[in-house]
Amino acid sequence: MLYVERLMMSVFRVLHVDDDEAIGDLLETYLEESVDREEFSVTPARSVDEAEAVLDEIDIDCIVCDYQMPGTTGLEFLHRIRDRNPNKPFILFTNKGSADIASEAIEAGVTDYLRKGGGPEQYEVLRVS
Repeated sequence: MLYVERLMMSVFRVLHVDDDEAIGDLLETYLEESVDREEFSVTPARSVDEAEAVLDEIDIDCIVCDYQMPGTTGLEFLHRIRDRNPNKPFILFTNKGSADIASEAIEAGVTDYLRKGGGPEQYEVLRVS
């Protein structure tokens, strides 16, 4: 029972990796305000290098990453994450998608692949993923 209470009280930490600050702020605000969990935190990273530094410092429960990042892609970052932790939930959340990218992401072990949309409905899909 104590273990379950401790799990319920722990902070669920999401690392959101996106170089577009406006999209990052929107997603972070939406998730933090809509999730039915008091202890929920979104940590932003505006580059893969910054994301890797965060991963060295903080225990992250889930990674949400854009596909097109400066100097790399979300898929390349996914490969690095899978080398570090093959079971870490990783959601590729992107505007720059195609069937080839989705297929490659699935082969690489992505937990989910979601396309960014024009309205809040995609953020709702992300929230329940």
